[in-house]
Amino acid sequence: MTSSTTNNSPSIETNDIQPIPAGERHGKPWHLFTVWSSPNLEFATIFVGMLGVMYFGLSFWQAALAIAVGNGIGVITHGWLSSWGPKLGVPQMVLSRTAFGRIGNILPSSLVVITAGVGWFAVNSLSGAFALSSMSGLHITVALLIIAAAQIVIALIGHNFIHIFERYAFYVLLVVFAIAAIAIFANANLGAAPMDADNPVPDLVGFTLTAGAAYGYTAGWTPFASDYTRYLPANTSTRQLGWSAALGMFFSTTILMSVGAAFVTIVSFAVYEGHNPTSLFAETLSGSVGAWFAPIILLCIAVGSVSANVLNIYSGSLSILAAGVTLGAKTRRAIVALVSGVVGTLVAFSAVNDLGHAFEGFLLVVAYWVAPWLGIVVVDRLLRKGQDIAPLVAEGSRHENIAGVIALVVGVAVGIGLFANQVLYTGLVAKALPIGDMAAPAGFIVAASVYALLFKVLKK
Repeated sequence: MTSSTTNNSPSIETNDIQPIPAGERHGKPWHLFTVWSSPNLEFATIFVGMLGVMYFGLSFWQAALAIAVGNGIGVITHGWLSSWGPKLGVPQMVLSRTAFGRIGNILPSSLVVITAGVGWFAVNSLSGAFALSSMSGLHITVALLIIAAAQIVIALIGHNFIHIFERYAFYVLLVVFAIAAIAIFANANLGAAPMDADNPVPDLVGFTLTAGAAYGYTAGWTPFASDYTRYLPANTSTRQLGWSAALGMFFSTTILMSVGAAFVTIVSFAVYEGHNPTSLFAETLSGSVGAWFAPIILLCIAVGSVSANVLNIYSGSLSILAAGVTLGAKTRRAIVALVSGVVGTLVAFSAVNDLGHAFEGFLLVVAYWVAPWLGIVVVDRLLRKGQDIAPLVAEGSRHENIAGVIALVVGVAVGIGLFANQVLYTGLVAKALPIGDMAAPAGFIVAASVYALLFKVLKK
């Protein structure tokens, strides 16, 4: 019996992308609620919520609705894909092999590593480091090293310890962020006009930009979905599991993004531009709750960033292995997690001067690939209903499926080329019509349609 069989064991997990044996299955569906709540109880989530009011020309209530719509759409597929884990006991990007094949799966797996294992890891590390530095007075370099070390160690130990950490972190973060939310909403001017009322973005444009940012943030977790359900018993209720994962994600992201939107109505843009946003958030709460609360919320922001990043490193390491990287060591997952964490830390150091927001904007754009990927894997699963897919995803399988790669490239190209609406680039349709950013839904529909057609033609 390996070290990964004991749910409370702090030993390094030796299972990686191979199916989890029946004797090592454990856990309950409700555990997924805390697994997907804790990582989003952090300042990066709040920052995404600030975008709609601060930059996209929406009032608080418009932004809150856009946030709920974006997150609501995102958690539908997240809950469903989470329910796929127990049956075969393998990670999400291994299941992706049915739609992309052994070699083609390198593309989406690599995108996961770049956007999550390195990119989002750097963004969240900075968020936690600035919070820790503000709280303790430590130099940002020292604070970043402490945050990075904590994240890497937890991810290195593996699945069971991550579940335990997320569960107990949730109870603490829930209480502290609930106090913060009450204080922010109590002091917010929820009926205020948009901050850029003199030159407002058309409502539809701002709405789709805000919903798109929320969707990109939330759906960005979905390539990890079954990574944290593969240890559950094979007979676990898929309905309970799906709802637990979806509600945990929706609860945390929607509430904290709404807090971010409300926070902007308290602080003027001029004040915001001159401050570290993490410190400004804590200072605002200090004034309404009390000075005693500032170090507590800063500590919890740091813990929240760790909660998010242990998933980014852990799932990033599984995605590297799913892409076909082979190592002879029994603890190859831990080795890959360590290397991924070190690389992400170096990237974080390179972004210290802009607080990571340039990276966050970049990652929300890069998330355009997630929607087309989801369209492909959803259609693939529907078309393979009743089929035994275990041979297709098994290590050593020679299953190939060029349809997935073609559909992903076409979906991303059409979504960005025609419907993206960003500072660096505006698509042809988005430029001609006041529709905002519709790259994600367009990419999903196009990729799903192309894949369905090619699947039939190629008989995959």
